[in-house]
Amino acid sequence: MSIKIKVSLRNKRDIGVNDSPEKLNFFYIFRLADGNVKRFDVSLDAKTLDYIPASKQIPPEWASLNYYKCNNCNLDETKYEFCPIASNIAEVVSAFKDSSSYENAYVLVMTKARDFSKNTTIQEGMSSLLGIYMVTSGCPIMEKLKPLVRYHLPFATLEESVYRIVSMYLFIQYYLKKEGKKPDWELKKLGDIYENIRLVNAGMSERLRNAATKDASITAVANLDYLASLLPFLINDTLANIGESFSSYLIE
Repeated sequence: MSIKIKVSLRNKRDIGVNDSPEKLNFFYIFRLADGNVKRFDVSLDAKTLDYIPASKQIPPEWASLNYYKCNNCNLDETKYEFCPIASNIAEVVSAFKDSSSYENAYVLVMTKARDFSKNTTIQEGMSSLLGIYMVTSGCPIMEKLKPLVRYHLPFATLEESVYRIVSMYLFIQYYLKKEGKKPDWELKKLGDIYENIRLVNAGMSERLRNAATKDASITAVANLDYLASLLPFLINDTLANIGESFSSYLIE
């Protein structure tokens, strides 16, 4: 089924796509097969990439920090009443609580630089959207992926994802070396980062099983976990496949 949304340049100005110097904005618009349209505006601090909540609504019960708390969560319950990720994805989960993962949707993602769109399923669109919230909400474990958000790529393929993740990780090693710390050029610790991310994904899935009537939200997180589970096995193959494109740097 082909579903479309028409957005003119005037519409884009009205929506406020252009970023301010202080904010980095993402606009997700879902047009569902039944004609309903759901829109989500995500604003981040342009420097820190921290999520800026649009409102101060009290999070739902399932967002409490001790509600199916992730096994590797290192947040202090005396300081944090709510899980920062769960608090910030509550609006999205509520919007799709009665939606099934496989339902068709046309998803339009609008940024200052460009737009992305795809006829896809609700779960794929949600995975892309939830990925932003999960790494920018303040979870110390998920924040390891925060640099990826500045150049967010919706609907990325597995190969594109591996390329971006490895590139980000090698950038980090450059900064570590500049700070006088020992870099990990062999990518040995990247797998450990993703093992911890998988535990967060598992914990979030448990929360969502008790928050949503249908499976769209749960499956969206499962899609993110799928990449996390495959990454250690994909890195070597992906780097080998694209190695020849770097040949001009390897010629003496």
